Amino acid sequence: MALLSKNSANPEAEMSFMDHLEALRWHLVRASAVIVSLAIVIFCFPDFVFGKIIYGPLKIEFVTYQFLCKLSAKLGGVEGLCVEKINFTLISNQLSGQFSTHIWISLLGGVILGFPYLIYEVWRFIKPALRNSEMKPVRGFVIIASLLFLTGVVFAYYVIVPLSVQFLGNYSITSDNFIQTLPTIDDYISLVSTLILATGIVFEMPILVYFLTRMGIFTPAFMKKFRRHAIVVLLILAAIITPSPDITSQMLVFIPLYVLYEISIYVSKYVENKYLKPV
Repeated sequence: MALLSKNSANPEAEMSFMDHLEALRWHLVRASAVIVSLAIVIFCFPDFVFGKIIYGPLKIEFVTYQFLCKLSAKLGGVEGLCVEKINFTLISNQLSGQFSTHIWISLLGGVILGFPYLIYEVWRFIKPALRNSEMKPVRGFVIIASLLFLTGVVFAYYVIVPLSVQFLGNYSITSDNFIQTLPTIDDYISLVSTLILATGIVFEMPILVYFLTRMGIFTPAFMKKFRRHAIVVLLILAAIITPSPDITSQMLVFIPLYVLYEISIYVSKYVENKYLKPV
């Protein structure tokens, strides 16, 4: 396999730098083949993929909008929380616009569904370089990283995307609605794909903290000391992700991010106690 060294399980099988690149290439080829295969399958079902999934946040009966209306009623009718209408429809101003969008969404879906296998191939590449003592704590890396990423994708789709569509689609500079919003399909797809991928990556925070702690860059004491600073950063990040000025919408995004930060502190503490402190 790849990345074999004297400290690996097979100390006699050393590889040159070019051998590493060759091994990495085949790992990436296999992952790409799976992603493309999934993209082809997705491409064959445009009515379901677009009609039910991609265009879902553009429909007033979308589950998130129904939930927000019920939440608004329970909170005494919070202004701007209940979505009653979306004042725009998508247009395509390019001859190849819908076809290119079809291809891009198929590839994006392939990446999302194939992410666990991509992580698995990355794990297969780095696994031979790990010592036996390093294998046990990262044995569930593929499963945990995949679950965190997919959780972020689902959260973005059901929370962040609808809130962004609600605010941006109904926003008007003046009260007379003199300017009509006519977003293109490219604008909408760019917004959806950016939010989904970015959130999926952000949800990998505990994994990142685990490795940064193992390298001695992060400590639980450091994360606790700068917790207040982290809260401010997370609030700003929530405000950026959800452009709506409504505090309730921003809290719906901030709370999961803060929970991830607290989980990351426990992850850092676990690593420090188990692997970094002298026995």
